[in-house]
Amino acid sequence: MTNQIAIALLLLIGAVFLADQLWLGGSLPLVAAKGVDQFIEYLAFWR
Repeated sequence: MTNQIAIALLLLIGAVFLADQLWLGGSLPLVAAKGVDQFIEYLAFWR
């Protein structure tokens, strides 16, 4: 991954979280954290 791609991804993710805070109530970080937690539990099952 080049630096340009990394910066573009950072800006895109930051814009999504900012838009969530401004217009959608700010629940995206919580939903994302729950999804990651469920994914980790799923992976632990297959271990």
